[in-house]
Amino acid sequence: MDNDTSSQERPAYNDLTPQESKVIISKSTEYPFTGLYEKFTAKGTYLCKQCGSALYHSETKFDASCGWPSFDDEIEGAVLRLPDADGERTEIICASCRGHLGHVFEDGPKPTGLRYCINSVSLDFRPDSDD
Repeated sequence: MDNDTSSQERPAYNDLTPQESKVIISKSTEYPFTGLYEKFTAKGTYLCKQCGSALYHSETKFDASCGWPSFDDEIEGAVLRLPDADGERTEIICASCRGHLGHVFEDGPKPTGLRYCINSVSLDFRPDSDD
């Protein structure tokens, strides 16, 4: 029986800039109020910068005035929650590639009461076809 695992390649991920890698791989945070998507209002879907998986729909984005793009709901099964190293926050990562996205807080708008606070550099955007 052949146990060669060389044919089991790592999934193809997008190339990351040094800043994107620092946030997505090393779990850093971009400076507040500097990200491309913080005040972005186009209609479409936000994707994981590393693997391209769909994470959030624009209809769930809101202005939390916190300095980062904020969403009140995720695409079902798109993110995983982990206790943050500081023991006080909940980290969210992409369920597909495990890349760091940001944190989720329980101070968002109804009906979910959640605020997914995401680093812009962790995101790509695919506009709706009618935009």
